Parts: sequence; C-alpha cells; structure tokens
Amino acid sequence: MQRDGHIRILPIHVANKIAAGEVVERPASVVKELLENAIDAGATRIDVTVTAGGRNLVEVRDNGCGMTRDDALLSLERQATSKIRDVDDIERIDTLGFRGEAVPSIASVSRFILKTRRAADESGTELTVIGGSIQEVREAGLPPGTTIEVRDLFFNVPARRKFLRAYQTEQAHIRTIFTIHALAHPNIGMSLTSDGREVTRLPPDATLEERVRDLFGPDFCADLRAVNGTSFGIRVHGFVSLPHQLRNDRSEQYIFINGRPATAPVIAYALKEAYPPLAAERKPIVLLFIEMPPEGVDVNVHPTKREVRFHKPAEVREAIIRAIRSALQGVESSRPTSEPAPTQTPETSSSSVLTTASPKQASQAPAPLTPLPPTSSFAYPVRLPNVPVGTGLPLFPSRATATNASPTDESLPSSFPSYQPTEPSAPWQWCHVLGLLESGYALLETEEGFVTLDPKAVRERVLFEQLMANHEKDDTYSQRLLLPETVQLPPADAARLTKHLSVLQEMGFAVDLFGDSDHFVIESLPSILGDISCRELLANIAHDLESAGVRRGTDKWREEIIAKAACRVMVGQTRTPTIPELEKFVAALVKTRMPYTCPRGRPTMIFTSTRELDRKFGK
Repeated sequence: MQRDGHIRILPIHVANKIAAGEVVERPASVVKELLENAIDAGATRIDVTVTAGGRNLVEVRDNGCGMTRDDALLSLERQATSKIRDVDDIERIDTLGFRGEAVPSIASVSRFILKTRRAADESGTELTVIGGSIQEVREAGLPPGTTIEVRDLFFNVPARRKFLRAYQTEQAHIRTIFTIHALAHPNIGMSLTSDGREVTRLPPDATLEERVRDLFGPDFCADLRAVNGTSFGIRVHGFVSLPHQLRNDRSEQYIFINGRPATAPVIAYALKEAYPPLAAERKPIVLLFIEMPPEGVDVNVHPTKREVRFHKPAEVREAIIRAIRSALQGVESSRPTSEPAPTQTPETSSSSVLTTASPKQASQAPAPLTPLPPTSSFAYPVRLPNVPVGTGLPLFPSRATATNASPTDESLPSSFPSYQPTEPSAPWQWCHVLGLLESGYALLETEEGFVTLDPKAVRERVLFEQLMANHEKDDTYSQRLLLPETVQLPPADAARLTKHLSVLQEMGFAVDLFGDSDHFVIESLPSILGDISCRELLANIAHDLESAGVRRGTDKWREEIIAKAACRVMVGQTRTPTIPELEKFVAALVKTRMPYTCPRGRPTMIFTSTRELDRKFGK
C-alpha cells in the first residue's frame, strides 16, 4: 500500500465497502438489517430463506407497506431513510432502523435484488445491483410488500469471505438473530427456511407466552416467573428464571428496549442486584422487555445499535430491580406454565414454582402459557412415627387431602399437623420428608416429583433471614478495633467514600477522614464482619454506594455482612439433623423470601419432575 501523505476523498464504492464492514459482519448481520426494515415497514408476515449458512443466499420476504420506484432507488443511497427528518428526531427514535446505511452497505458486497410494490400500485419495481453498481431497473408484477435477495455475500471482498465460519456456525448465528426478533414481535408471523428445509414457522398474533413456548418448548418455561412492574414511568415485563435455573453465560438473556434487541451496562448491573448471590457467577435466564418514552433512551451510540444509553440510568436500574424482585418473591406475579391452570379455589390455588401440572394434566395437550396467581394455601404433612429413615411414608396424601386436612381430621393420623402458610414464594403446594441419605442430603416428595435438599444450605438460608429480620428491628451494633486502622484509597474511591461517610456510619462503621483527603481512620466495624481487609472493604462499599445508589448499596452490604455471619455460624456444623429437626427446617424454609439458594448463592434444593423421570424411563 502506497502512502504519499495527501488527503483525498475515497471513491464511493470504497466508502460503501468500508461502511459494509461496520454493518455487515456476517450473513446473520444481513438477516438482522433486513428483518428490522421489514418490521419497520409494518409487516405482519416475514419469511426468511437462507442457503449455505447465508453465504449463497439470504432472502427476506415481507408483506409490509412496500416502496415506489423512486423510493426503491433512493434506498440504495447512503444516509437515505424514511424514518427521521431532522436532528431533533434522533432524540426520540421509535423505529429499529434509521441511519439509511444497511441497504447500500449490503448491496455493495453482494449480488442484490430488490422487489417491492405498494398495495395501492398496479405494478411493482425490481432492482438488480451487483457489488454496489445498479445493473437493471424494471417494472414487475409483484405482491404487495418487499422481497430482498442477497446472493454470494462478500463475492467482491474475498478477504472478508474467507473469514466466514463453517456453514453450521453461520446458520447458528442466523437462527439466533431470527429468534431474537421473533421474541421481540410475537404479533408478526415469521418463518425460517434453511437449505430447502423449514426450520421454524411461527403464527401471527401470538402472545409473548405462546411465542416463548413455540420457540423454546414447554419444558423451557418450567421454572420461569412472569415479570410485570412499572416504576418512574418505565414498564418492565417478560419472564425470568428462578435462582436455581441458571446458565454459565448470558446466551439465554434476551433484553429488549422499546422493542429493540439491545442492552446497556446498567441492565447487567440491575440483573445482578435483583437476584440473590448466585453460585460461581452463573447467570439467570431472562426475557425482559423495557418500555419507556423514546426520548429517555439514546439508541445512536453503537454502529450496530447493540448498546443504548439511558438519560436516567438510575431510574431504569431501580425499575428493573423492583420488577424482578417482586416476581421472584411472588408478590404480584408468578411463572408461566405450559399446562392448563387449575381452577382457582381456596383448595387448589397455588404458585408451585417448581412445577404445577399433575400427572393427569401432563398427558393432556398443552394450553397457552398462563401465569398463575400467588399461593394462597399450603400443606406440609410430617413423617409418620416409627418409620425407618429412607423407607418413605406408608401414607401419601393427595393434594386436596393434604391441603384441607387438619390435625383432628379422622382421615389422617394426628401426627400429620397441617401448615397453611401464605408465603407466595413457597416452592411447592404440599410435600413430605421421605428421609435422609447417607451422604447427608434429604429427599422430599412434592405434588410433581421429588426434591433433593442440602440441609446445611437450608439452615444457612433460614438463619440468614432470621438475622435479617432481627437486624431490621434492632439498631446496628459495632465492635471497636484494638488499634485504629488507617487506610489510603485511590482518589476516585476516596471521593466516593467521603461523599457517603454518613451512610457508612449508619451501617456500623466508625470511619472518618484523617489528615490528607485520601486517608481514612477506622475505629470500629460492624461486629459480625470478623477479620476482613478494611481497605478492600471500604473501597468496594464506596463503589457500590456510588453505582447502585445509597439505598440499594446500603441494603446490599447489610445483606453481605449478615450472610457472612450466617455462614460463619454454620462452619463446623457437621452433625446430621434428625427427621424432626429436618421437618422444622423445611417448614421454616418455605416461609423465607428466597428458599432456592443459601446466602452465598449455592442451591438449597434440586427438583426432579415426574415428567423428567418418565422421559428417562421411556414412559
């Protein structure tokens, strides 16, 4: 490459190829851009066809508004768009596309055919473009809508083409893009055909629940909770998984902002804060829709619009946390289920978050996903006396019997006391302890399978919430250090800490500035902290108070301190509990706000459904 130091304007075909490098990374990028244009055109039906992982062909056909001949030609020009008119429109964008770069960028690196017709016109227009150069423009008889064929992608940019992955890899990326947009717009009927085989066909006018079931199957929904909350004029709705249903990465986290697949750093932070500590930094399943006025979000901060920026991120963060915590605690909503909801009576109303369908229901055809109301009744039969551990119980009460029974009912022995908690977070409608394994784990039968419990994790959760309740009633108490400790923090951390000194003092820290503005002296700490690095602790607390907000940051560190105390109490507790003790733990567990994990994020229980057992045994 020769360089003479002179500045010159690039030829248009070179500029288009450079722009294509930003917009068109791979065949899936073409699918994304064309799907967005079809959705913006008001289509109610979109059909996507690809061959060879999109290398040879990507075709997107829609029944949207279509274009005139002049508009079709203008669509091939850079920065030509129907979606914004002046600079003020950029502040309130409510469409998926708006820059006018996608079509010319795609046409510059492919053999491109555009066919379009408006419903009011007698005929349509067909354009043929090769490598960005228009070859033919003709009138054609076409159905209303637009069809775009992209063949031989990167045929004129061999360096880009050779970096494409195997067909299967590129096809997987295309399916991901298709799935994301199908989730975002369940009202639109969509299909995907690959190498002559129809991969997916989705009906129009579907609810979000139906679209989730059609895309992922009914089993995917087994541990999801419906989310629906509004704060600060921001609506957050969708579905999230319970804390024991996790993934190793964010591949099953789908975030939509005003219908646009996108994310922002504040959303990842809010998701982390909304959940209790999760083991090994694993990630929950999330299908979350955030709806807010267009002027509250800036979508013009990333070349491919993958990331957005909020004008009031603190309000968005708080709205997400409130909505998800409300769903996980079962205050206002519950999970979707792939089975018909039972008739809601005092005897059967429940939000059994592990599963809800009875064996009889499981054999019926699935109905649309229906959120169930919160739990209103619960029965917990205790183990019969004189039954050897591990042999099970001679009496297995039905759901209705267990729920309606009282200690004096003649239908049950008097040793079956009945519990009627109203906690909406209860993991089951009824259960009884089968016994303890030699490994120390416990087995419980529930209405839909069995649960394996870790008694130690259960006790940590129960103790943690008891300590939290006690702390909310009493004042924070501190423990004076034998010798005051002086720490120096980096300037940014020191500034944060100085700003929030009064908050730390309310949390039980006796900390103040010492001479230089970057030095602090600590005379006492919350008594249950134990031996911990003051420097690391104060820096982390200051960061969280700044990023999470004072109230959220304070709550987080209060919970962290008490969680350490609960876990410390359990250190060295190796004695296996007796059956009566275990029964008390289980009864206390269902009354906690988050029964699925211990304070450190490890699961307290693992559920195995009857449906899963039937599959494994080939029934």
